[in-house]
Amino acid sequence: MRGPKAAADRNPPLAVVDLFAGPGGLSEGFSAFESERCRPFDVRLSIEKDPVACATLRLRALFRQFSEPPRALLDYMAARVPLSEVIAQHADEAASAGHVVWNAELGKVSPTSVARIIRNRIGNARNWVLLGGPPCQAYSIAGRSRMRTTRPDFEFDERHFLYREYLRIVADHEPAVFVLENVKGLITSKHGGSRIVSRILDDLSEPSRALGSKRVGSRGYRLYALAQRQASLPWMGGDPQDGEDFILRAEEFGIPQMRHRLFIVGVRTDVRGRPATLESRPSISAGDVLSDLPRIRSQLSRERDSAVSWQRAVADILNQDWMSGPADQPMMSLRKVLRSSIVELRRSELTPGSAHVLHAESPRVLGDWYRRHGVGLTHHEARSHMRSDLHRYLFAAAFGKVHSRSPELQNFPEELRPAHKNIEVALGGGDMFNDRFRVQLEHRPSTTITSHISKDGHYYIHYDPVQCRSLTVREAARLQTFPDDYFFEGNRTEQYHQIGNAVPPLLALDIARVVYELLFDAGLMVTDLAGHIPKLRGPCRKAHRPSLASY
Repeated sequence: MRGPKAAADRNPPLAVVDLFAGPGGLSEGFSAFESERCRPFDVRLSIEKDPVACATLRLRALFRQFSEPPRALLDYMAARVPLSEVIAQHADEAASAGHVVWNAELGKVSPTSVARIIRNRIGNARNWVLLGGPPCQAYSIAGRSRMRTTRPDFEFDERHFLYREYLRIVADHEPAVFVLENVKGLITSKHGGSRIVSRILDDLSEPSRALGSKRVGSRGYRLYALAQRQASLPWMGGDPQDGEDFILRAEEFGIPQMRHRLFIVGVRTDVRGRPATLESRPSISAGDVLSDLPRIRSQLSRERDSAVSWQRAVADILNQDWMSGPADQPMMSLRKVLRSSIVELRRSELTPGSAHVLHAESPRVLGDWYRRHGVGLTHHEARSHMRSDLHRYLFAAAFGKVHSRSPELQNFPEELRPAHKNIEVALGGGDMFNDRFRVQLEHRPSTTITSHISKDGHYYIHYDPVQCRSLTVREAARLQTFPDDYFFEGNRTEQYHQIGNAVPPLLALDIARVVYELLFDAGLMVTDLAGHIPKLRGPCRKAHRPSLASY
């Protein structure tokens, strides 16, 4: 049952440590990177403060120990047996999985404890890889806007300096390569009137000096961007605006989501070579990766839910005044889509979905990535929505079909506009609240999946008017490129929160390929028992990433 050990024994994989790991998007990409009989990266430790995300990480670490998931594990994911039964049947593997996840909050635990655990996990390895990114609330544009109104001392928030916990580990253990990820807002975030990104780049170049612990033999890092528009030389100081070069636009690299994040690759100065830039890939739309999923209906909130009552509640939109009378051509087209959608939903026998459903189909693209094991679908269950929101969702989805864009509040008929104190500001031309209801368009990449999806579904309306709902947990995970066998622990709110805070694993896999090729060409990738560098050229250098032809 275990994975391919022969190659691993001959070519020991490189240790990986993941900080601020969330549910494990970065480490999933590095773990999934493989070629024929070769998995060059081994996640030895994931550190995360959220205990629910740690439960997700432990389960995934258990999953990775098998070439094919055992029946007990599949039964647990399908909610047929408790986790205790899986652990009882696979005690050694479960203990090993628990060993690689540490539920701790960096910045709150002592640096000595952190250093001891990392050293214990990586052993005497001189060449290893560090992943992760500090929590982004103090850097994100939305977070800064929100917190300035509630915390006048926001600019001095300690979360501005959580990157120093990452920096301390780089300085203490000197990985061959590190990958730091954060929100785009880091580029414009300031502290004491100065751009934080400039300070972070300076500090990452010389970690020991930045921490005031310059010691004999300590090494610095060359910092690289991964997008093809980067400068020909690594960042070594200069204009703070240079931080823009480190932004990756995920939709340019075959991710079905417009997610713009900062990625910094640090290469230790004694490691020769430079990382390649990521290969651009054709655009993938939300429909490309969601259209195969079973159609399900939303549920009714604050009133009795049943298929009949839901149909009646949705169809009640036909009785609103704006659905009749004279109208321009776009409105006439929109009414037609609404009426045909209601006819279709009345004929359909949609259910609200379930925590697990058997499903053997694959999406139009990336099927070999999403559907690697026959585990069916987990987390594909619709939220409950109020009747008034159902009508807004229905309108937004129909509007998207007619206009190929998401509506703004002024596009909604007056009867559908929410009774909110900010509505007049939005209608008067203000940005606040104007895109309160946002439909994801079928033929375009989705907007950024953020942790806000855990609060409500208004920003994540499904493009199909017949389903009249927000995205399920599994659909959000698909847009983030988590494989269908990736199981998220916790309740639905906690599952959404984990997904919104993650790095797309498929993007992480491409970054793993770049890191692997850099270290391989530098002669540092793996050694055999005699200390020689084995010849891994040829098939072993190709990642298991869907080819461009599969897009």
